[in-house]
Amino acid sequence: MTYFKSLFLLKSIALYLKMLTLLERVLLPILILLMRIWIAKIFWLAGLLKISNWESTISLFEDEYKVPVIPPELAAYFATAFELICPILLVIGLASRIATLPLLAMIAVIQFTYSDMLEHYYCSFLLSLILFYGPGTLSLDHLIKRKWRC
Repeated sequence: MTYFKSLFLLKSIALYLKMLTLLERVLLPILILLMRIWIAKIFWLAGLLKISNWESTISLFEDEYKVPVIPPELAAYFATAFELICPILLVIGLASRIATLPLLAMIAVIQFTYSDMLEHYYCSFLLSLILFYGPGTLSLDHLIKRKWRC
């Protein structure tokens, strides 16, 4: 290989590595933030719908949803609380991994007791990414981790 070909190859590799760094440092955190916001919106709107007509919500949990193990009224309270609290935590990126757990549990209960939908798998996959890899650098979790790291 000639000198110019090797120089071109080295410069091409360097440019590729710079692009990867840009993607990892800038675009990936934005993508993870958008993913957290998108999932949070789904649960937030469901929670708002539940509190907009509480009698209807209780009725749905008694007659339609058939949540196992816990009484319907308690299930309605838990579901509503999780749907209103966890999305806030996801959006700001605080205790994000913990916030995914009740949402994943709710998806599993809905999937296996009420409605078998492909969207549940998709939401579960995205929540699992947050659970296992964290909320990314655009989060309070990341700032806390950086501040308290030894």
